[in-house]
Amino acid sequence: MYIVACAWLYVTVLMALTEPNITAGILTFALYGLAPLALMLWIVGTPVRRRRKKSAEDDQPSRK
Repeated sequence: MYIVACAWLYVTVLMALTEPNITAGILTFALYGLAPLALMLWIVGTPVRRRRKKSAEDDQPSRK
């Protein structure tokens, strides 16, 4: 999964470098690269976070 993320960032960096000015390049990288990638990694990582949280709760002794 991380190889896809790296490839996507590579593509968006190249897209940003072809923009006519620096502002357009930064916006291209942020809006086409970082924002969608962060959202995808967050959504894909949700089951893993739930599993880790449940495992951590199961490992702790109950305080009753």
